[in-house]
Amino acid sequence: MTDVTSAKSARRPHHWRRDLVELAALFTAVAVADAIANLIGHSPDGPFLLVASAVALIATAAFHTWWARRHSHAPPTTAARDTTAPAEGVGPDPSGDEPRETALWRMRTTVKDAPGSLAALCTALAHLDVDILTLQTHPLGDGTVDEFLLRAPAALQAQQLSREIAAAGGTSTWTERADAHDLVDTPTRVLGLATRTALDAAELPLALRQLLGRCTIRSRPALSLSGRPTGDMPPVEGVLEETVMHLRDPNGGAITVERPYLPFTPTEFARARALVELDARLGPRIPRSQDVLTLPEGNEITVRRADQGDVEAALAMHERCSDRTLSLRYHGPVGDANRYLNHLLSPRFGRTLAVQTASGRLVALGHLLWDGDETEVALLVEDEWQRRGIGSELLGRLVALAAEAGCDSVYAVTQASNTGMVAAMRGLGLPLDYQIEEGTLVVTARLDAVPVRPAIRYEQAER
Repeated sequence: MTDVTSAKSARRPHHWRRDLVELAALFTAVAVADAIANLIGHSPDGPFLLVASAVALIATAAFHTWWARRHSHAPPTTAARDTTAPAEGVGPDPSGDEPRETALWRMRTTVKDAPGSLAALCTALAHLDVDILTLQTHPLGDGTVDEFLLRAPAALQAQQLSREIAAAGGTSTWTERADAHDLVDTPTRVLGLATRTALDAAELPLALRQLLGRCTIRSRPALSLSGRPTGDMPPVEGVLEETVMHLRDPNGGAITVERPYLPFTPTEFARARALVELDARLGPRIPRSQDVLTLPEGNEITVRRADQGDVEAALAMHERCSDRTLSLRYHGPVGDANRYLNHLLSPRFGRTLAVQTASGRLVALGHLLWDGDETEVALLVEDEWQRRGIGSELLGRLVALAAEAGCDSVYAVTQASNTGMVAAMRGLGLPLDYQIEEGTLVVTARLDAVPVRPAIRYEQAER
């Protein structure tokens, strides 16, 4: 016995009434035993009564043991305690040990800000045999938005789920299927997005999209290509209008986030503003990694990320390009090509890869541009360096970046006569869709097959 246990026993109060009751029970038991002994000893049927009493006692003990096992609070079985069950597809069956088909759902509903509102929702979900994996609350002025990640039986339909939630007090209920990526808790996901944004300014639109779900994000510069203001800029603190956010772009201009199918909550607005503020404090930045590749004829080229610091080198490349090359790339007057560069090289509108020679001269640019909820790829290769596989190398890397960013597809806009761009898109080995109208060709590649590899691969030189 430890000192702590002894100290607790020493402080325990002495109850004299309990001792008196125990003593009385002892005398009563002795009296009953003596009466039974006299009855059995003086009765001719005494031995039979003794045997019958023993049988009755054994039967009573057996019944008590059976009843206790049937109604005891047994610990959960191994299957019920298994926390490594798959997120979707197969889960434990509450009626037995056999696995069952399950599905993941994301659900958001609004309830009154009153005690018991959340409990009513949980009870309704329990009746549907639905397991709550995660829960977030978004306080509103007159209620609370509860966001759930649920594991439900595969046979459960969204309409039935919505009806039960409505009966439990939920309003404006929204549901959609989820996947294993949604199992990451919100703080971990937000920290990961903040890290990506800190490393690369081009990640901000992607981080906002992953933070807020399916939404359309557009960046608007402060000045148009002609130098005129593009419109009123939102205040520094931003503006929230139901399904639209207006945020001040740290690089100048505005960022508009739109999600028509689901209004934004003040909590989501605060998270988006925090990411934008982080981007503003860190300033312009891009990863400085680069690859040195050897072309088939033996020349070395360097592929790296580009930004607005490469505008002068890109302008010099424009001067060396023919009018046809520039018109195939920019689809407009050749004189306007130079005005696009500052916009295209901004990390806010996408990612740009540059190819430079051993002497440091810029000879090719590849752009991956965020176009709302779509993604465009575009290439420009200096005439002297065309037909050496540089375009295919850039395109393969851009599509790989798009797949890494979670894009479903990429599209290229060119002219029907641009056989080089069409060949490069076909060389990706991805499913392609073609649309042509009045000589303008739009080729869309669906990113179903990953990883993406360029049609022509080069030996990477050691640095």
